[in-house]
Amino acid sequence: MGRIGELVRFCRCVNVVLVGLVLISAPKAQAWSKEGHIMTCQIAQALLEPHAAEVVKNLLPDYVDGDLSALCTWPDQIRHWYKYRWTSSLHFIDTPDKACTFDYSRDCHDPHGVKDMCVAGAIKNFTSQLMHYREGSSDRRYNMTEALLFLSHLVGDIHQPMHVGFTSDEGGNTIQLRWFRHKSNLHHVWDREIILTAAADYYGKDMLLFLKDIQTNFTDGIWSEDVQSWGDCDSLLSCPNKYAAESISLACKWGYKGVEPGETLADEYFNSRTPIVVKRIAQGGVRLSMILNTIFGKNHHEIAAPA
Repeated sequence: MGRIGELVRFCRCVNVVLVGLVLISAPKAQAWSKEGHIMTCQIAQALLEPHAAEVVKNLLPDYVDGDLSALCTWPDQIRHWYKYRWTSSLHFIDTPDKACTFDYSRDCHDPHGVKDMCVAGAIKNFTSQLMHYREGSSDRRYNMTEALLFLSHLVGDIHQPMHVGFTSDEGGNTIQLRWFRHKSNLHHVWDREIILTAAADYYGKDMLLFLKDIQTNFTDGIWSEDVQSWGDCDSLLSCPNKYAAESISLACKWGYKGVEPGETLADEYFNSRTPIVVKRIAQGGVRLSMILNTIFGKNHHEIAAPA
């Protein structure tokens, strides 16, 4: 699958050192904000079955004390490093302007046309790599820790609608505007502005309170009856196509709609789009747990929603 397979042939001990180093000094890049990714991974880890939870803990470096969310932003932090520069295209999908659809064979490629080099292709690849975990430590073809970190991060990315956006504006990155009183762009509004504004306005910047509210909404709140359908896929490896199709549809209906370069987005846009952003974070977390439970669960069952 193109160059995705390059994240292989490194022993776990080397990976632990590398992860520790890049967390200190790697540059930032755009995706869900760190808050969005952290909540996605916290939601997922809380829903893991015991056997899957143990596997995830074993794959993580000791210094994070079993906390997956501590490394959920790692793929963003290292994407501009020379060794990982080729991974930049794995975080998004560029679709034809105004088509508002996702077609894997048409859209999943990097800017040079290399096939499978997009977030949907990467999720499929890292999922496939992690399926080899059961073959034991003698299988050195794949770096399981890096595969886990990339999968966890990219499931978050594919649920951010503007990560499956239009080609000409780079998923809204080139649409400059103002968010209330400061300069921003449309992609960043969806990555971070809406999340931080909601956290400040509704939760006093308490991200734990924000997280608990999201969890309540899918356990016994407004999304509780929908959660079962979030796991509906023809197969585990077909799920990313579904997630990408949802995102470009939401980008067209809610992201781009009514937005003009240079305008100021404020209360009306914030109030109507916040429920979309929050639900996508919830879906990303729940679905990541479904994938990890399917891969690492004791019974290795087909993908299913949490009980």
